[in-house]
Amino acid sequence: MNHSEKGDQDDILRARNVLLASGRRTPREEVDAYRVLAQVSPASYLPLLVRALQRLSYETGADEKHATCLALREEAVAVARSMDPAEPSRADVLYRALDTCQQELYSLGQRAEGLAMRAEMLAIGRAQAELSGNSVAAGLHEWAAGLSEEGRYAEAADAMTELVAAELADGTACGILAWSLLDWIATLHDAGRSSETLAAFETLVSMEAAEAANDRGPMACHLYSLIGYAQMLDTHGRGEQAALVRQEALALLTELADTGERKSWSGYQTSFWVVLLTLSGAESDRPAPDGPRPPSGAAPVQWSPDARQRYFDNLHALREEVDALAARATEDPDRHLAELVRLHRVLAVRSAVYWENRMAQFAKRVRSLFDDGVSLARRLSQQNPADGKRTLARSLIDRSTFHTAVFEFGPALDDFRHALRCLKEAD
Repeated sequence: MNHSEKGDQDDILRARNVLLASGRRTPREEVDAYRVLAQVSPASYLPLLVRALQRLSYETGADEKHATCLALREEAVAVARSMDPAEPSRADVLYRALDTCQQELYSLGQRAEGLAMRAEMLAIGRAQAELSGNSVAAGLHEWAAGLSEEGRYAEAADAMTELVAAELADGTACGILAWSLLDWIATLHDAGRSSETLAAFETLVSMEAAEAANDRGPMACHLYSLIGYAQMLDTHGRGEQAALVRQEALALLTELADTGERKSWSGYQTSFWVVLLTLSGAESDRPAPDGPRPPSGAAPVQWSPDARQRYFDNLHALREEVDALAARATEDPDRHLAELVRLHRVLAVRSAVYWENRMAQFAKRVRSLFDDGVSLARRLSQQNPADGKRTLARSLIDRSTFHTAVFEFGPALDDFRHALRCLKEAD
């Protein structure tokens, strides 16, 4: 035996001892051991090396995170790709490695590379779906979200149309399907496909109505879907139909104010409200053109890391901009008040999205923004009754849905009735 072979055998022995030793081993020790053993028995140890690399990538310190995390995840992808194509677990291992790697790429702003990995994930998902006979291909939702963030709305709408059709054929549970429908509605709207957008929204409303009627879903989610549908109908020039939908929402909110929810729910209805709020607020929000725009129909947890950071990082600057504009609107309301109302709504929506999953502080942090939004809109309606009344109605409906989200159904009903009076849809 030569020295090289002896050294290799020593490395293998040490690696096995690390894995067999009692006590806790570090992720770095695991990676080093699996790197050695994967050369001896690839089929057994390559999948373990991939998972060990992923675990180590999560444990890098803050100072070294961006220097090492991506390298570890890219190594995990390379190792997964090196597995024998005939190995049954290869597709799953590679899919997970690509998924964690694309997240880090997006965190670092390497969006083109991240989107390319999402395309590869989808290719794997399609192949697995074909082999298994499943209708839903893994990776389709991530691919659609990536397209939407890049402004490729027509492609995103096509992808979401495929996903929703597959989920319907697969008999996907309504609770999961609802989130896909929200995404689908947003991408269709962004793609300018108005008739399909309204048809998709009607599907969501019908599903939420059935869920609430059978006590399988919150009445609040049915309410939010009705209100969102009415707003979308208004956006597409269907005012008479929107008014009828708002009457349905009024009847449902009256019941909630009288009896409350028929049973307790986990609280996901607030997340449902936030998604519909971002969808309705997308028309007012005007993100800078040189970066990604979060998908308006998706929950923030589904946004790419850099899009999420971009959306929330400027909250403080937005607050300062609103305050500065408020001073100008006091001096010259004709020039600045309408823009102040618009920008303040952007601040309110973004703040609600930010604080929604911080329930202990949610109401405290957000309430005053919706109150101020109504006050500003009331000033605008006094200055310009023709356009301002509709703006006031929108602000009142925004605050009504906020009240509903914090289970204040009486004030929610009061605001909604006031909004209908502004729209001349109630006495």
